[in-house]
Amino acid sequence: MKNYKQLLSNINTFIFDVDGVMTSGIVLLSPGGEMLRSMNVKDGYALQLAVRKGYQIIIISGGSCESVRHRFQLLGIDEVYLGVGNKLKLFEKLLSDNKLDPVRVLYMGDDIPDFKVMNKVGVPACPANAVEEIKAVSKYISSFEGGNGCVRDVIEQVMKVHGTWFDDDGFLW
Repeated sequence: MKNYKQLLSNINTFIFDVDGVMTSGIVLLSPGGEMLRSMNVKDGYALQLAVRKGYQIIIISGGSCESVRHRFQLLGIDEVYLGVGNKLKLFEKLLSDNKLDPVRVLYMGDDIPDFKVMNKVGVPACPANAVEEIKAVSKYISSFEGGNGCVRDVIEQVMKVHGTWFDDDGFLW
């Protein structure tokens, strides 16, 4: 098997789960019943930079919180799919609609709903606190937990391999 760093040179598309990857997986309940999540600003910086550098970023989540969509739109991410019951079916549609090569996709997930998609991409990756079944199929396990920099970790590594990480020309947010 190739070293995962070699595999990163092929990546032009990132697909991320939300809960447990972009967040710690902890949901706070407001008195009104709203489920609140927190996201890491360093992950946000890496996401908006990747968008500006031409990488395709896709978000697929089983959750359906519209504030999550708003957060990603502020970062320049337009392909945000919430309330997804069958991630594999959506992934296959995205491959077809966007003419994506699965070998060029890095998918980061943390739990069983991500398993089938992770078996179809070039670089399946997960946070340090992913469930064992997901760790077993991952070609890269971040040293960072979900919501604590694992997204920045994989984006930064890919962009460093491509030489696009530290040539930043400023923030857009």
